[in-house]
Amino acid sequence: MSTSQRASRGFDRLGLLASPAFSFVKRILAGIVLTLMLKGGAVAGPFEDGLAAADRGDYATALRLLRPLAEQGNALAQYNLGVMYDQSLGVPQDYAQAVKWYRLAAEQGYALAQYNLGVSYEQSHGVPQDYAQAVKWYRLAAEQGNAGAQYNLGNAYQKGLGVPKDYAEAAKWYRLAAEQGTPDAQLQLGLFYSLGKGVPQDHVLAHFWTNLAASRFSASDAEKRDRAIKARGIIASMMTPAQIGEAQMRHGALR
Repeated sequence: MSTSQRASRGFDRLGLLASPAFSFVKRILAGIVLTLMLKGGAVAGPFEDGLAAADRGDYATALRLLRPLAEQGNALAQYNLGVMYDQSLGVPQDYAQAVKWYRLAAEQGYALAQYNLGVSYEQSHGVPQDYAQAVKWYRLAAEQGNAGAQYNLGNAYQKGLGVPKDYAEAAKWYRLAAEQGTPDAQLQLGLFYSLGKGVPQDHVLAHFWTNLAASRFSASDAEKRDRAIKARGIIASMMTPAQIGEAQMRHGALR
């Protein structure tokens, strides 16, 4: 695996690995989890106060409030402390410390921590590179529905990294991520249908998924969007007008 995803709010670190099948993997570094903020703007308790402090950029306060909770075994606090060390938010960047806190949260079953721990093993951040360990943690997160982990697990099976190469398994995990709206997975699944890799060759579905990917990539992902458009054009050149119409009708039905 070349690059991977970490989920939630925060910045992206993206890397592309080109191949004849336009294969690439995406890496997203997760940000502070704010999903447990109380509705209506009211917050209560050290955890919520710590998240509120992080949200306004007061990482010193966030660290002071979250660390004791993490040391007491709070998985969300452990995860967020890992993010702070990973992204150098109020502390010097320290991947080993990030891994320590991700692991504690991951072992409690927290999917985002499992996912980020997988990325750490893949990228050799704070631990020696170990694709088998990356796959282990991606799988645990993927089975909980984490789309980034599903995508990276698909890539692992496509490339044979940490697991035997298996295009059918790759297609399975790409599909799960694609159905959650991940454009990278949509493009890969479209290419699989075009080439008949892990799935029966089907140009209608190939056009549908590459077209969907092209429409979902943001303006900041212009290079990847252009890649999807190019793939869609190549696929369309092998289709009849009726097949193209069917693919476009499927795409239109999603809008």
